[in-house]
Amino acid sequence: MQLDMAAEELGSVLNRLRRAQGQIAGVIRMIEEGRDCEDVVTQLAAASRALDRAGFSIIATGLEQCLSDETGTPADRDRMRARLEKLFLSLA
Repeated sequence: MQLDMAAEELGSVLNRLRRAQGQIAGVIRMIEEGRDCEDVVTQLAAASRALDRAGFSIIATGLEQCLSDETGTPADRDRMRARLEKLFLSLA
């Protein structure tokens, strides 16, 4: 399955991933500086949420494409559904 995202969707996902990247860099700095554990965990949780949201957005796009694609056999659609379900559960 190839991901085909509209420019707006792609921009949103990339922004979330960049935000997570910045938050992870912040977590690394905080640990290196010996910052408070609660602050580190809070920042780490924010990064995790940003990654989850990016992943869910990608999966939602895949589901939308799969549901709108009426080509292929029922077996093909079942395999695609199983793959998307596995991806979704990997984020849960």
